[in-house]
Amino acid sequence: MLIIGELINTSRKLIGEAVEKRDADYIRKIAADQVAAGANYVDINCGTMIFDEVETMEWLVNTVQEVVQVPLCIDSPNPKAIEAGLKLARNGQSLINSITGEKERYAEILPLVLNYKTKVVALCMDDNGMPETAEDRMAVAQNLYQNLTEAGVSEDDIYFDPLVKPVSTGDKAGQEVLDTIKLIKQKYPKVHMVCGLSNVSFGLPNRKMLNQFFMIQTMTMGMDSYILNPLDKSMMGAVQGSQTLLGNDSYCTGYLNAHRNKLYE
Repeated sequence: MLIIGELINTSRKLIGEAVEKRDADYIRKIAADQVAAGANYVDINCGTMIFDEVETMEWLVNTVQEVVQVPLCIDSPNPKAIEAGLKLARNGQSLINSITGEKERYAEILPLVLNYKTKVVALCMDDNGMPETAEDRMAVAQNLYQNLTEAGVSEDDIYFDPLVKPVSTGDKAGQEVLDTIKLIKQKYPKVHMVCGLSNVSFGLPNRKMLNQFFMIQTMTMGMDSYILNPLDKSMMGAVQGSQTLLGNDSYCTGYLNAHRNKLYE
């Protein structure tokens, strides 16, 4: 199970303020706390810093790497910002978030994946927009899989994102994601699946609970990576408990460690 810590994102008020002030101590603490809580990757997203995103990305990557040794997920709509982060990343294999089936985006991101030998999040969307059905998502995934693997990207480095939409705007939105995961994993068992959970509960009360329920459902279907807040003990406890019940925790070691770390209090 791959956990990508989502907190260093300038769209979050406190992070945005800290970045504006270049408060390195605060950023370092958030990065270190996420890793201590179980994050395997630290996501860095400063996409709201439109006018100086490249420079901000460089500062964030350098600042985070002063205190953590895990790889980074470089997350941006701007290919120049992504490359700026990749140039400085030095801990393991970086992850790019993200490539899509959109011709322009694909052409911009593929060279970065190949040049920096990264993993890559592949969003199930193309120039036709966000697909509505699992079958439409699968068609995009098939094209991305073929193009990426033919270009030399390893199956093990591809992380398909099935695109989670709010169930508040369509009551089948959650089921479409579950069906998409099943279709992709049946056809391409060696690729990975990743998603952010929070979209599913947008506009509804008790969001944390819905996110947790959805995490358990998606994991059962084959999701093996999440972009989430690792400081949320309830969520991390549910991740570990689900792994144990799915047979991915030899001798329940991870569950017992989670218990000792008081994730279930």
